[in-house]
Amino acid sequence: MRALPTLFIIFAAPVVARGQIERIWLTHRTSDPSRLVVNWETAVPGDSVVHFGVTAQRLGIVSQHNSITLHHVEIATPLRNVVYHYSVQTGTNESPDYTFRAYPTDELRVAVVGDWTDGKSSLDALKRDQPHLLLTAGDNISCLHALCGAGVKDCTKSYSALIDAQPELFRSTPFLPALGNHDKEIRPRGKKAPPEMVYDLDATAYRRFFPLPGDQWKWAFDIPEFDVQFIALDLEHITDFGTTWQACHDFHRGSPQFEWYRELMATTRAGFVITLHNEYNDRMRSQEGGAWHDMFRRGTIVVSGFGYYAERAVVDGFTYYNTCVAPAGTPYRDPKSEVFESTASYMLFTFHKSAGEMTAELKRLDGSVIDRQVFHTRRR
Repeated sequence: MRALPTLFIIFAAPVVARGQIERIWLTHRTSDPSRLVVNWETAVPGDSVVHFGVTAQRLGIVSQHNSITLHHVEIATPLRNVVYHYSVQTGTNESPDYTFRAYPTDELRVAVVGDWTDGKSSLDALKRDQPHLLLTAGDNISCLHALCGAGVKDCTKSYSALIDAQPELFRSTPFLPALGNHDKEIRPRGKKAPPEMVYDLDATAYRRFFPLPGDQWKWAFDIPEFDVQFIALDLEHITDFGTTWQACHDFHRGSPQFEWYRELMATTRAGFVITLHNEYNDRMRSQEGGAWHDMFRRGTIVVSGFGYYAERAVVDGFTYYNTCVAPAGTPYRDPKSEVFESTASYMLFTFHKSAGEMTAELKRLDGSVIDRQVFHTRRR
């Protein structure tokens, strides 16, 4: 009987392509709207290349010869009223051609969301508004420790999940988030203050993932063509200051954050100034003997992402908003509230250059308007 040949079957392990591109998002590293940062992640380390231009041929190129998995490449985008094409490349792997709209010259639209908690809420209406810039009022993720383990400060997996929840939005719209306590929660909060710090005060993962202007944990971003400045502060859970539940940087008079904001509000020449933070407006404006309210009032409006509701409150003729895209929760109505609704919402600001006006809309997630106000250039 003839012996049968021995058959060897080799099962190949899955191979991850070197430099495989996993997600892309856009930010600004400086307060210059003519410079944009293209960000992406790869499965294994590699170099960083961005091809870009105003046609699909993408004639411009910026490259960084490094070996990393978290890529940040800044490109020049000086043109207005055009569509930029771009792709990113690491090793031999290049993304498809994507696009983003350059900033306009006539009408600017800026959207603000709060309490995103991983970005899974439907934002179809917001996308239909076609904002040129997307901002937040804090709490962009639910926590860090669920995906990274307790106590780990530099793990960015939760932010990767945020990008994965809205991939088209993030790769087509520049994104500037503000901080909330959930963005730095490295341990479960619990009912009693634990012996170790619950929050990473330095916001290590957040600052590593998002190239942002200034100190990153606080920042200012200007769009001079529309006479507007956006300011993000690190304000949340201020009543826990000095405990292991402390979440934010010092906000007291004389602290770097207080003095930075005081100087900024005293010297800014922008006609519209919008401040973003994550604390309860009524609580925040009373701090330091009302000094925070006095500083806020030097601007145009304040937007908080503190609570699970939509609100407009007016104090001494100055407007405070709260917005939240997460499902409705406990209401913390401002004593000075004029508009209040326990519903998920976002804000849309439309700047009309020729009229020197800003329209502020508080909108439900289906796009219907809860409240609409028109603001004029502030007196300087």
